[in-house]
Amino acid sequence: MQIQGYDFHISASRLEETLGGYLLSGKTVQIGHPFGRTMFFKQGWQSWSEATWVSLKENPKPILPPERRPQCDDPAYALSPVHGGSGLGGIEGYDGRMLFLGALRPGARIEADRLSLKGFGEHEIEWFLAYGETGEVLARYAELLATTLGVRAQQPAPRVWCSWYSYYSDISEGLMLQSIAGLQGLPFEVFQIDDGWQQNMGDWEPNHKFPSGMSTIALRAQSQGLTPGLWLAPFIARPSSKLFKEHPDWFLRDEKGDLVPAGINWGGFYALDVTLPGVQNWLRNLIQTVRGWGYRYLKLDFLYAAALPGHRHAGEAREDAYREALRIIREAAGDEVYILACGAPIIASLGLVDGLRIGPDVAPYWDNEDRRVFLHDPTGPSAYNALRTSLHRLWLKPLVHTDPDVAYFRTRYNLLSPAQRAVLQDLGLVSGFKATSDPPEWLDGEEREQLKAWLEATPSIAQTGPYTFRIGEREVDFARWLEL
Repeated sequence: MQIQGYDFHISASRLEETLGGYLLSGKTVQIGHPFGRTMFFKQGWQSWSEATWVSLKENPKPILPPERRPQCDDPAYALSPVHGGSGLGGIEGYDGRMLFLGALRPGARIEADRLSLKGFGEHEIEWFLAYGETGEVLARYAELLATTLGVRAQQPAPRVWCSWYSYYSDISEGLMLQSIAGLQGLPFEVFQIDDGWQQNMGDWEPNHKFPSGMSTIALRAQSQGLTPGLWLAPFIARPSSKLFKEHPDWFLRDEKGDLVPAGINWGGFYALDVTLPGVQNWLRNLIQTVRGWGYRYLKLDFLYAAALPGHRHAGEAREDAYREALRIIREAAGDEVYILACGAPIIASLGLVDGLRIGPDVAPYWDNEDRRVFLHDPTGPSAYNALRTSLHRLWLKPLVHTDPDVAYFRTRYNLLSPAQRAVLQDLGLVSGFKATSDPPEWLDGEEREQLKAWLEATPSIAQTGPYTFRIGEREVDFARWLEL
């Protein structure tokens, strides 16, 4: 058929016109295109997975080493010889517009080559097909996803202080209480404790560095007008954990019965089979316990583990299993608890979480060249990787709070230039999510005032081009930062 003056050959079980495009049905759909080896709009599987435009003139290179792949992108397609992405994708036409295909439910894969754009999934799926300006097509796709997957209440995202990008796991009760006190006079709304408080991955009780328990810090934060926040990775455990030793049968295995590796951090860890009734009850109890400690902001990390390929007790498709586990957590937490999903499958998280990390971790340096270039891994911590992927996920803003990760204001322990720090600060403004990990005692007077002004700022934001924005009276072009 002809769309916008171009001939496309469409293979689907159903095709009907809708506002801005067409609705297709089929477990597999395929659109033949005339554009040859053009650019492909890639959307990686989970928060850290690469999202950007890639050239079909070059074959995809697998991430190295292989054991890192599960926590970088969907390992089911790690060795695919063609470019692809999760849930949606697009081909650049001769006129700069995009031939777009997006699934309206989780569990879909989009692949592209010089002849066709192909979508497939584990179920019969409804798809949105369109050809048009990239921003307009993605806006219409977001509207359709809102109808099928839902949208959480869209209040402004909270302003967050997080412990990770200053102290990492070297935190303690005393240090956290000191940090809370130092935040007085700064307009934060959430004080979030990150990794380092727990006994082990899978054993979510306070360790020896938090002798008074987690309620003490929550109460201190509340007394200062801050919402207490806590980091958890509820779908994973280390083999040294009490959880793993007591319930080895709770963990995801492959068809041979071997445990499925879920990542390499902390010496390696495994994923829970979240379809098991025992695991589901454990998840409910965990979230209710943390809620009982007083925490009303939960940063849930390494969530992709629940959707890794493997043999599941109930036999569900993997993203359906993930979404059901997330629904159990949402129900246990209650609507008043803010859930930020990190390392999370993008499409499968929509409608259940309040905020969603949309890029890799930032870092107090610009590029992670060794990992990005020599290991073909664009998911490593760096300001550049975070900026690039986050910019290509801002289309999610109507559906969920889009978290590009923290901005920096400190010069202490920081290799970013003033201009590089400024671009991360502007990214926080255009995404609508403001967070930092800068300890107040690491800031000089000028840096503290800059942080305060940024937190208080509510400029008008208007996107004027693919990478250009008007922030108040300023014109900001991120494009120059995307070229190294």
